[in-house]
Amino acid sequence: MLIPAVAGWADQGLSIDIASHLGSLGAVIVYFRQDMYKLVRGILLALRWRPDAGSRLALLLAVASTPTILIGALLVNLNAGLFRDVEVIAWATLAGAMALLVADRFTFTSHSPKDMSISHALVIGLAQILALIPGASRAGVTITAALLCGYERREAARFSMLLSIPIVFAAGGFNAFQIAAQGEAALTHAALMSAILSFAASYAAITFMMEWLRRASYMPFVIYRVALGTGLLWWVYRSSNLI
Repeated sequence: MLIPAVAGWADQGLSIDIASHLGSLGAVIVYFRQDMYKLVRGILLALRWRPDAGSRLALLLAVASTPTILIGALLVNLNAGLFRDVEVIAWATLAGAMALLVADRFTFTSHSPKDMSISHALVIGLAQILALIPGASRAGVTITAALLCGYERREAARFSMLLSIPIVFAAGGFNAFQIAAQGEAALTHAALMSAILSFAASYAAITFMMEWLRRASYMPFVIYRVALGTGLLWWVYRSSNLI
């Protein structure tokens, strides 16, 4: 949304956005491949009535994903481009920064990720609905919610990353159906390039974040979001001659 708005280009639309998310999904699957193995194995064991820890993780992800998938489907039917505005993105970015700052600085680790409850998964899932507002950040709101529930920084990030899998699969599947129905080959090529570049950037970003969280806090991400949100508001209001 931001590059076309600032550069004066045509908006690339939700198709390219979701293609980029599919690239980041690939990065999540590759980086967390051991968790993915446990998830797949857990689902298969659950189907045979022999659930294990992987089965429980799959259940938690399903519970946390359902609210956003349902609300997202409703919004797509109403207006797929709702809230796609730079000013909205700026304020959502700043609000997310403040929420993450509070959660990172003033909450304490009190729960083991192995013992995550259904209620905590639901809380994180309800928070994820806010990610339907551009700029709120799906990872940002779910990590913030996990921290507020008392989970350690790195485990909060891990659950957030794994939680992207069902959400992006749902959105990507819908988008792929639309592209196939419209037969837009040029858009398919552009989406493929977006997905490849997104995979590379996302894998590097996930690797950096998970290594950083071994020894430090989310403060660099808070600073980034404050700087981005403030810069966007300055650009919006300056363009509108309000400053």
